[in-house]
Amino acid sequence: MSDLPSLSSLPHQPQETQLRVLDTLFEPSPELHQLMVPVLAGQSFSSYASLIDAVGGRMSALSAVNSPTDRNVLFGILGSHPRLGRAPANPEHLSELSKKEQAQLNEGAEEQAEKLRELNAEYEAKFPGLRFVSFVNGRSRDVIMAEMRQRIDRADGEREIAETIQAMCDIAKDRARKLQANL
Repeated sequence: MSDLPSLSSLPHQPQETQLRVLDTLFEPSPELHQLMVPVLAGQSFSSYASLIDAVGGRMSALSAVNSPTDRNVLFGILGSHPRLGRAPANPEHLSELSKKEQAQLNEGAEEQAEKLRELNAEYEAKFPGLRFVSFVNGRSRDVIMAEMRQRIDRADGEREIAETIQAMCDIAKDRARKLQANL
């Protein structure tokens, strides 16, 4: 999807179109589809930012520690984001927008690329079920790796969930801005 339908038409669009919007703004995720289909079909939004905030609110509501089922749904959504600086096992899974957003992370010395792979593995071992997600926003690999290290060393799983949700929403808002500018 290279553009977004008008927001006022979204509740009236076929479900397939609604899901493509979610996949474009976030990343393809059956769990996100399941979570948001009733919302997209029955609610209107004043802006794409407000839609994205609604998605973020729904994801945050799933983060309650006392609900393993909700947590599994949330981790399915958060795990849909590709690992930073690393080609996915299934290249079709990486959206065109993710490829563009991460382009500078895939450049540079192989030693740095290996360090980023190691940090991804360390992060995922520290926070089972999560992937490191950060709004890259043109930042260098060194800056991203320093952020990863800080978040790993902080070792606060609940804060990681909150920061990952926020990063996914920041990325989605950036995508919406860029896609609406192309209309």
